[in-house]
Amino acid sequence: MWLMKHENVLNRLKTAEGHLRGIQRMVEEDAYCIDIIRQIQAVQSALNKVSSILLENHLNTCLITAVRGEDPQERERVLREIVDVYEAMSKV
Repeated sequence: MWLMKHENVLNRLKTAEGHLRGIQRMVEEDAYCIDIIRQIQAVQSALNKVSSILLENHLNTCLITAVRGEDPQERERVLREIVDVYEAMSKV
């Protein structure tokens, strides 16, 4: 299952990278600002989807392993990571 998601993540990142290069060209060519903003929004959307896929995988693997494990410090560490990610996302 993760292999399919892994390939999906890589494809999405490559697509975002291509869009980002396109944005750089648009800026160099002094393209219309709104067109540049739309492309930036597309890249942000693609990266948000990648983040969601990775977070879902983390919750279904690392977090579950830690919660089921015997080490309370590891559970706390992994849960803290999730909280930290959400706090950082809310500041953006």
